[in-house]
Amino acid sequence: MRNDRSRFAGATNSDMLLAAPWTMIETLLLTAVCVGTFFFAIITPPFQAPDENQHYMKALALARGHVLTEQRGEAIGVALPRAALDIHAVDFPTDVPPAPRRFDRAQIVASAAADAGRPGAAFADFPNVASYAPSLYAPGAVGLTLGRALDLPWIGAFYVGRLVNALTGLALLIAALRLLPFGRNALLATALLPTFAYQTGSLSPDAVINGLGFLGLALALRTGFMGGAHRRSAALLVTGPLLALCKGVYLPIMAAGLRWPQDRRDLRAGLILGAMALGAIVFIGWMHYSGGSQALYHIQSRKTGETMMTAPLRDQLAILLHDPVGYGRILVSSVVERAPVYALQIVGRFGWNAILLPLVAYPLGLLMLGAGIANGNGARFGIGQRLWWLAVAAGVALLIETAMYLTGTPLGADYIQGTQGRYFLPLLPLVLIALSPDGAARGAQRIFAVTAIMLLLIAAATAFDSFWVHGFITSDGMPPHSSMARALLLPSPRW
Repeated sequence: MRNDRSRFAGATNSDMLLAAPWTMIETLLLTAVCVGTFFFAIITPPFQAPDENQHYMKALALARGHVLTEQRGEAIGVALPRAALDIHAVDFPTDVPPAPRRFDRAQIVASAAADAGRPGAAFADFPNVASYAPSLYAPGAVGLTLGRALDLPWIGAFYVGRLVNALTGLALLIAALRLLPFGRNALLATALLPTFAYQTGSLSPDAVINGLGFLGLALALRTGFMGGAHRRSAALLVTGPLLALCKGVYLPIMAAGLRWPQDRRDLRAGLILGAMALGAIVFIGWMHYSGGSQALYHIQSRKTGETMMTAPLRDQLAILLHDPVGYGRILVSSVVERAPVYALQIVGRFGWNAILLPLVAYPLGLLMLGAGIANGNGARFGIGQRLWWLAVAAGVALLIETAMYLTGTPLGADYIQGTQGRYFLPLLPLVLIALSPDGAARGAQRIFAVTAIMLLLIAAATAFDSFWVHGFITSDGMPPHSSMARALLLPSPRW
């Protein structure tokens, strides 16, 4: 049986699709993703990925056997070893003033030596992630447990947790790339964005969320376009619930594999819908088991700068249902207003979104994505199929924004709070596949490789320089109009 792109079938015979063999450039680019991910895991200071302090406490709670949290007054979390908590609370706090901050290796050494002087336990408060499923934190919990089993200090166990989490995310990415029946360069292009490597190389559950999103998409497309072998069918039925437990809004990604049945014996659509239904049941079951209550928390309004409380879901939903047209206007205005921020965050923005790459890197990222599209799918698809894929991606994006309005925005606000560009990474491969031509443009793969490696090198230099050499500020900055050359060629702390 030959693996030949020219044998990829059109709309009338797409069940004969065969995944193309890997090229040397694709293997090189996957290696670059892995190297970049481990680089960020090591070079990024503790708790400098978004919400990594909360994710660390949640993973540590799971490692200590706490599947559920408890509420003490306004705090939601569990009691954890004080020495483990103090590496954030004392050694590497995130609530620092907007003054230049630079990390030093001596801080790591001092943190490692401080464990013995921090006996006892303290209550860890992590309301933002209290209701998240334990499956998201299992890799980090395994890493933390392994680090302690190796008799490492808590700061050492933290880095082991990062590495195990990164290995899990990369393993899921590689599995998705192997299973994807077409559009491999679309998925590679998404993984080559610095944001993917940065988040995967942290203790963030994004490593699992993105990995399972890619895997769910790959399995759904492989089932829909190549049939459902027994092992793939079983994997699909397992991945559906795991993807739903990540965040329920990502489950509809699997609808990308739905096609009109060829005959009555064609059960592929039913298999995909069954996996999605099973995922929905598991998600509802987890919410019921975990108490079903929403954890409210304080946020800083992006409109007024005031500290405000997120809205109770029931009350916010009542407002939405009372005036759905009004919510539509809020949705459109928020997306239009935040679209440039989403674009920057999707490509790369470090240190809790405070560090921008040199501005020239962002059009370079766009060129890299364009080259990924120009490499083509290696298969022929009609406009109807492509519109369906775009509709699925748009529907999931709508669910993401609506979920943030319901659970992460002040009551009755006329804007959506808290959505970040990285939330759309699981959707990006599907969008790129929908936009990709049937075949590859001449020279596209070389441009793809050169731009991708350049982008990762710029991102690596930005992170190292901003964290360990020149320092950075935690508040957002705007490009200096008086010196655009510096903004184009240097990361934001150097402006």
